[in-house]
Amino acid sequence: MIAQTATKIRVQMEHFSGNLSKGLCKTARRFVAEAIYGIQARQSVHLSEISRSLEESIPLIKTENRLSRNLARPQIRTVLQSALLRQGAARIHDKTLLILDLSDVVKPYAQKMEFLARIRDGSTGELATGYWLCKVIGVECEGNEITPLYGQLYSQRAPDFISENEEILTAFRLVSQTVKKKGVWVLDRGGDRRALYDELVPKSKGLRFLIRQKGDRHLLWGGHKMPTRQIAHDCPQPYLSTVVRERKGGEKVCHITYGFRLVRLPEHPEVPLWLVVVNGFGEEPMMLLTNVPMRKNRKVLWWAVSSYLTRWRVEETIRFGKQSYRIEDVRVLTYERLRNMICLVMAAMFFTSVVLGTKMKLTILASHVFKAAKRLFGIPDFRYYALSDGLKAILTRFPRHSPPQDPRNSHPDQFLLFGT
Repeated sequence: MIAQTATKIRVQMEHFSGNLSKGLCKTARRFVAEAIYGIQARQSVHLSEISRSLEESIPLIKTENRLSRNLARPQIRTVLQSALLRQGAARIHDKTLLILDLSDVVKPYAQKMEFLARIRDGSTGELATGYWLCKVIGVECEGNEITPLYGQLYSQRAPDFISENEEILTAFRLVSQTVKKKGVWVLDRGGDRRALYDELVPKSKGLRFLIRQKGDRHLLWGGHKMPTRQIAHDCPQPYLSTVVRERKGGEKVCHITYGFRLVRLPEHPEVPLWLVVVNGFGEEPMMLLTNVPMRKNRKVLWWAVSSYLTRWRVEETIRFGKQSYRIEDVRVLTYERLRNMICLVMAAMFFTSVVLGTKMKLTILASHVFKAAKRLFGIPDFRYYALSDGLKAILTRFPRHSPPQDPRNSHPDQFLLFGT
């Protein structure tokens, strides 16, 4: 049974890789299929490990050199990003949350990697050496299924770098254009900056957002310009809910109150905005600024609160990519290879979370993958770790022995796994 499952996984993965790499030359398409397979089979971004997973009859160093040479192709990143966005766009609806996150790839011991920069380690809060990573994840409010949409590694020392704001705006524009402005952008306090509001607030842009406030921004309320914290302090909070928050392996019951104020940005006084204020998570109130209309209705207001709480939950997704595929252990030296590798990891995440995890016809396959993941205490709620571990277990036990199928020989819409 496991051998049959391994065969089905490989066929489906080759079909997915083939569709993803359309527009590339034959050699590059083969490389994309091999790289995605190797990343899944070894849970590693080491070219040596990916090479071992292919089990070619030639010397290992020859395989590794070939993979390294193809990883430097600049068109791979462009083609894969566009293809992932197109495939993910079909899963984005008007109420889907588009969660943008800036994280880091820490390389404390690297010296010769191209354009290494000073970053802030999100785990320790200390300055470190490495790269920044801008990602966009789609998720339904209070849902569990995720859709990796965009991932871009960048360095402020690279010659094409303009600014952090420009990296975020590029993500906004690419994703919004592909999903046809569906969804609601959700950002943490790092998104509370004027350059982003200039992109999101104008009605002509047609974008909706929910951004947590730092508290020091001045807003217009009641004809007066006031600090956000002061407006939040005076905001009535007539609604009460109980939330169970998971923190550090335990659970904390929070009794929260919430309400809202109609406000405006001084830079865009013509556009009405709503400041949602939530008390109960800490000493300071949680303040969320949105252009989605609020009214005195518990259901409408709870949507804003639960949308941001959903962002907290999918932070585990970011760790999933780092931990399951060991992104921070990447060892290629050139900037182009680094950026291409991140795109390949995003493709591997997409296969695990979307193609394998949610398609109706893959339910049986997913159950087999769960069983193959040797985990203590069963399968955690965040099951993508188990899926990734299971893929590695199955593909390691039954490795591939033949070159990937040429996607030109299969119909792009044919579902190859179970046949028709």
